[in-house]
Amino acid sequence: MLRLYTCPNGQLMPADASANPEGASIWFDLLNPTAAETLLVEQRVGIDIPSKGEMEEIELSARLYHEDGAEFMTATAVMNLDTDEPVKTPVTFILKGTTLVTVRYAEPKPFSLFAARAQRPDAGCFAGEDVMLGLVEAMIDRIADALEWVSNEVDGISRTVFRSKAGTAAKQTRSLQSIIEQIGRKGDFLSMIGEGLVSLTRLLTYHTAVEARGRKGSRDPRQKIKSLQRDALSLSDHNARLSDKINFLLDATLGLISLEQSQIIKIFSVAAVVFLPPTLVASIYGMNFDFMPELNWVAGYPFAIALMVLSAVLPYLYFKRRGWL
Repeated sequence: MLRLYTCPNGQLMPADASANPEGASIWFDLLNPTAAETLLVEQRVGIDIPSKGEMEEIELSARLYHEDGAEFMTATAVMNLDTDEPVKTPVTFILKGTTLVTVRYAEPKPFSLFAARAQRPDAGCFAGEDVMLGLVEAMIDRIADALEWVSNEVDGISRTVFRSKAGTAAKQTRSLQSIIEQIGRKGDFLSMIGEGLVSLTRLLTYHTAVEARGRKGSRDPRQKIKSLQRDALSLSDHNARLSDKINFLLDATLGLISLEQSQIIKIFSVAAVVFLPPTLVASIYGMNFDFMPELNWVAGYPFAIALMVLSAVLPYLYFKRRGWL
């Protein structure tokens, strides 16, 4: 799909790809483009558009480069940020003169949100660079909202870990196992967000370097770029703190599970110690020897029972007094 936008009076307006005259568009948005659409944009702008495989390469030289008088910048966008199953997708920004070309194979929400917002009067879109910075800003805002949501979720997990009041040990263990699964999902989520923020920071840094070499658009965007860089760096720091908290919660949860298992083992050990003396007494009086004085004793049976009970109670009281139970 090919979407074209013009920018009369700073307001982004959609245009017909077939009727739009050459050079009038400032933004060519390619979404899952066909070969014909790709060829059309290449001829209009005078560039070679990278393929999906080239966009997915992770080398920095394959993501940020200058060719045919245009800047090629590929960032990692994160989709489905309002769910527990986010998805990464590459998005390429190609900036040549006042024209921007975006190539993508998914529909991140920031694109539709920005396109709707930029169609208002006096939106401030005068060139392709303004559109690119607006898209990057929308992506950063989207990440900020997602981090706020994840932060609240992590706080809830923390309260569950350290204030859980599950009744039995089995319920407690099942609850902690469920928490580990939640922690794992949040860890993957933060990892994807971190990757997206790093790619956006690199994109802005690269574009700033190009600007410093004397290439400027219709107006000086350096202040906005600096603001976006500060936002991206602050969100990266926040994401790193949340990742540290996630790792702490994982360690704490595993520690609690180990404590629960140790408690169960301790109970079995104490039970074995408590029942060992009565078992010894019963074994002694269960021997089949001819000469056992207690066999002819009238009080022998209650004496043996009392001795077994006493030998079980005394270790229990001792353990209780020492705080081992």
